[in-house]
Amino acid sequence: MTCRSSDSVLSSIQFFTFDQVIPQDHLVYKLDRAIDWSKIGQLALPLYSDKGRMAVNPVILFKMLVINIVFGYNSMRRTCTECQLNAAYRWFLGLGFDQKIPNYSTWCQNYRRRYAGTDIFEQIFQLILESCFKEGYIQLESVFGDSTHQKANANKHHYLIEQIQVAEKAYTQQLNDEINEDRADHGKKPLKEKENTELGFEEATGKEIKVQDSHEVKKSTVDPDAGLFHKGEKEKCFAYSHSIFTDRNGFVLTVETKAGNVHDSVSFFDLYEKLLNGFPFSPQLSGQIQNIVLDAGYKTPAICREILKSGRKPILPYKRSARKEGYLKKSEFVYDEEYDEYLCPGGHELYYSTTNRNGYREYKSDPEKCAECPLLEQCTHSKNHQKVITQHVWWSYVEKAEEIRHTRGTKEIYSKRKESVERTFAEVKENNGMRFTRLRGMEKNKVQALLIFACHNLKKLALWQWKNRKMAIGA
Repeated sequence: MTCRSSDSVLSSIQFFTFDQVIPQDHLVYKLDRAIDWSKIGQLALPLYSDKGRMAVNPVILFKMLVINIVFGYNSMRRTCTECQLNAAYRWFLGLGFDQKIPNYSTWCQNYRRRYAGTDIFEQIFQLILESCFKEGYIQLESVFGDSTHQKANANKHHYLIEQIQVAEKAYTQQLNDEINEDRADHGKKPLKEKENTELGFEEATGKEIKVQDSHEVKKSTVDPDAGLFHKGEKEKCFAYSHSIFTDRNGFVLTVETKAGNVHDSVSFFDLYEKLLNGFPFSPQLSGQIQNIVLDAGYKTPAICREILKSGRKPILPYKRSARKEGYLKKSEFVYDEEYDEYLCPGGHELYYSTTNRNGYREYKSDPEKCAECPLLEQCTHSKNHQKVITQHVWWSYVEKAEEIRHTRGTKEIYSKRKESVERTFAEVKENNGMRFTRLRGMEKNKVQALLIFACHNLKKLALWQWKNRKMAIGA
């Protein structure tokens, strides 16, 4: 068999244009047309000096980031190498084969000396989001919120145990005011400003439990900003939690990054505030939001109250009670609003006792009646045979959310979560490096998450624009 030698091809001089070697439907063509890239240079201009030698164009540096994320390299060193070899990437960067690609050191030093600690990446995220709005692709009537965890670059066996103070919640002062108001309505004295230990009750057993102002946490010695995450059967690991809101079409509207041990119901308030104030290019857009769609993890009195008081409707699923197996459900105890008491399945009353520091009204039964009740074993195992039921002072907001859940059309709206926010997380984890991070520290991971979701929006925008152009030409 005779084979043609390739030596002559390798040593030959050839003339060609980029258009001849890059397919016209390549993704870089679509990305290049999606936004006005020169605006990124304008945004970055204040970070550059007008003296000294000419710096690398910031548009080139950001386009390298886009290549890194959109094409799933998850390594800037590898991205620099790929840009050196790939004709499509060179065309996207605006660099010919005779021009030098910025190396990793150049990109890294630009980030450290110019971009770190600035809001340039937030501005770029907003620039892409504004382009999505101008194209009419974003629908704000219903927005969908959720969070996902990203495995941190930290060994789970390397940690220190630290005692930390419990962080004050965003709504603490408002809750304290309503607690004291509720206590006054029941003839109780207002609570003192601060107590070291608060006694609460476990509903199933009726036992007194201590609610501490501080608790122990495992802090990584490799990345102290990451939090230890453990959920269900998943393996324990240090992680970061990324919360987002998307529209019905899966465009990301706002991003919030916290340590992996922060619960969704805690990080919600910062995320929701960013959503309502998150469109600096057009602040009135937040007025179009009518429905806030969340999963059962967000179904708390404080969140329901926050959404309802902002004039929006919380759309939340049914949430099972956290009772122990074999015990009576709380729903089996009937609340009498007129007399402010509960009636148990055995026909006995539970009277109001107090409103505790956590915002729960406590209703207690008569131990003498409970001791003779045939349902005692299913009701409580407390030593004094007393049943305690709690009701949050903001529980009426949860009941309002339950009413909304049963209205017509709500089920159809909630079903869109799997096509919007859940699909977005699946895409960025599978294709854009959200499954784990190589970076350490909260600030770097905030920037990385913001860029990943910005590139997700950019790619979606580019593909939709391309599809619409083809349809217009075909028509």
